[in-house]
Amino acid sequence: MMKKIKRYFTNNKLSPKNNRKKVGIILFTTSIGLFFLFVSRLSYIVLVGDVAGTALEDKVASLYEGEKVVKAKRGTIYDRNGVVIAEDATSYSAFAILSTSYMSGNKKLYAQEKDFEKIATILVDVLGEKVKKATIIDVLTEGVKNDKWQVDIPNGKGITLQQRQAIEAAMEKQDLVGIDFNEHPSRIYPNGIFASHFIGFADIQVEDGQEELQGGFGLEAAYDDILKGTDGEIVFQKDNFQNPLPGTVAESIPAQDGQDITTTLDSRLQSYLEMLMDEAWEEAEPEYLTAVLVKSDTNEIISLAQRPTFNPETKDGINEKDFLWQNLFVEETYEPGSTIKILTVAGAMDQGIFDPNEQFTPGKMELIDAEIRDWDINIGAKPVLTMRQALSWSSNVGMVKLEQRMPERWQQYLQEFGFGQTTQSNLFGEARGLLPEDNIVSQAMSSFGQGIAVTQFQMLQAFSAVANDGEMLRPSYIKKISGTQGEMVTQPEVVGNPITAQSARQVREYMRDVVESEEFGTAYNRYQVDGYTIAAKTGTAQVAEGGQYLEGDNTNLYSVVTMLPAEDPEYTLYITMKKPKEYSADTIPSIANPLLQRAMDLLEVDRVGMDDTASDQVTVADYRNLETSLATQDLSNNGLTPIVIGDGKKVVEQSSASNTVLLPGEKVLLLTDAKTKGMPDTTGWSKADLLKLANLLSMEVSFSGEGYSTKQSIEPGQVIEGDTLTFTLKKEN
Repeated sequence: MMKKIKRYFTNNKLSPKNNRKKVGIILFTTSIGLFFLFVSRLSYIVLVGDVAGTALEDKVASLYEGEKVVKAKRGTIYDRNGVVIAEDATSYSAFAILSTSYMSGNKKLYAQEKDFEKIATILVDVLGEKVKKATIIDVLTEGVKNDKWQVDIPNGKGITLQQRQAIEAAMEKQDLVGIDFNEHPSRIYPNGIFASHFIGFADIQVEDGQEELQGGFGLEAAYDDILKGTDGEIVFQKDNFQNPLPGTVAESIPAQDGQDITTTLDSRLQSYLEMLMDEAWEEAEPEYLTAVLVKSDTNEIISLAQRPTFNPETKDGINEKDFLWQNLFVEETYEPGSTIKILTVAGAMDQGIFDPNEQFTPGKMELIDAEIRDWDINIGAKPVLTMRQALSWSSNVGMVKLEQRMPERWQQYLQEFGFGQTTQSNLFGEARGLLPEDNIVSQAMSSFGQGIAVTQFQMLQAFSAVANDGEMLRPSYIKKISGTQGEMVTQPEVVGNPITAQSARQVREYMRDVVESEEFGTAYNRYQVDGYTIAAKTGTAQVAEGGQYLEGDNTNLYSVVTMLPAEDPEYTLYITMKKPKEYSADTIPSIANPLLQRAMDLLEVDRVGMDDTASDQVTVADYRNLETSLATQDLSNNGLTPIVIGDGKKVVEQSSASNTVLLPGEKVLLLTDAKTKGMPDTTGWSKADLLKLANLLSMEVSFSGEGYSTKQSIEPGQVIEGDTLTFTLKKEN
């Protein structure tokens, strides 16, 4: 074997000397190749400036250039008078620094274990029940054990600027350190529960590591693209330690703030409606309750509310077991019941088949294989009714008799009134509803509000034809959209003329019988507004569930539509209440009457204000969160009369919104943060000022007489309690 190996090396001349020579040649050749490869690659990099698809210029710029996102401000939502409904703010989250290396010289800047209880006490005192002292101490102690640099304070989010400042002041006073704050964008809703399902809310979402507000519900979501704006950017130079160099901004792309939306809501009436709804909700305990007030000549929504509801800022109410996510005005479909009868009568009038004096026998009637029954058959139906009385007494039989005279035309009317199609509200989830099935019975039942599914916006649209002399208007809720791009003002939109002006006026006249006819009015004397006539129609619709109508007490949907003044309506109000546990015929009027009274009173006040002209008018500033003394001084300096309610140090609300134009000498009421508030002396106050006071206090108000205040139910200086104010007025001699 050894001989064979030796012979192999000899034949192939594989001596150590030759091997070393061959290795040297290979290494030399490889080195030359690598050198030329390196030169080629380096030349390419120098000439092209690119490595693996990454530009060297960009890498150098990243070392010495920094960038910062400039957040766009989300647009503000206002009521029709400029009162803020939703606006941007900054919130904070608290954290504790625990690392012992966090020092400045010899000064310790971290939270020390001996101070944990004091720190927790301060946080609880300022933040209230949402944080727990024992939990905070446990988290801090555990953080020290695990050698953490910092820990978040449990439930220490959503902190306001005032709360942060209060915590910092208390910490400084006790010479404590270690608590710091992160800043977050937030959305505030200063009115609390205020058309909450309609306005909705915006919440923080994280996109590409950046926090931003996104509309999650209601108007905030439907108009998110308009409200959110576009973020900007600043590019600046950095030093070797990656710190920004002052005055070295290389590029700046300004943020484009979101556009503001001015709604048609009137905060004076909206706040009052919310209070009335709360009282009715607690009394009746229904499955749901809704109310919407519109300006009759434009179909602008002045106020709307539904129950159950929630607070968009705190989210209180959302987790309740009976909570409904639906915006009931556009997403819920239901059988409307007898309120639709005003449309049946209007259509019959237009077709010339309605004789108000025609008599018929009510109670029940046979139709194919179905029996049409009146609501009063079990208590003794009227022996005879006229067609006019069929409307006020709400006879189903009377409506079917009219429908049978125009069966095909009635189905056409339903489409012309807008049923079976959306109102194009631009709100999410708007339902189309359902037209009657293609059979004689269903189509006949639709004449009295069964066999058809509608939305409340559809009903508002149809009612507008009756209230507005035949001209049907789309429900609207935005007055204008404004921003850096300009301003877009919306106009009332006519969507049809399904009935004539004469028919609309005649129907409103007959609707007065509902509240004025002692014998034939289903709501006789229940709906009243001092000094005005009311056109009304009530409804009691059976609720269908599982394909069958429910039987028994309190299984209905109760409703009313009112228009006033009946001769030439200023307002139309529509209220629905589904399956109340405690039904009372006075529940819905307890909302309607005071709301309509206040609406007409404020309309009178606004008209008087429009007639008053003066060259030296004063624009009211925003005094909320300002010290009371500074607010009163500024008002006085501008020629206005400040009236302070409570002895608090800060103003929390004011009677006239910022940017409101007043005449010199007019009163501006300032509500302070005092826990108890004394009643001002209202002697000599006008009705307009008294209404401002009641609205500011969210209290119901009643008047006796005309003129100026001479007597008040709560004496001057007494603590303001209860929910009602009463004033005696007398004209000056």
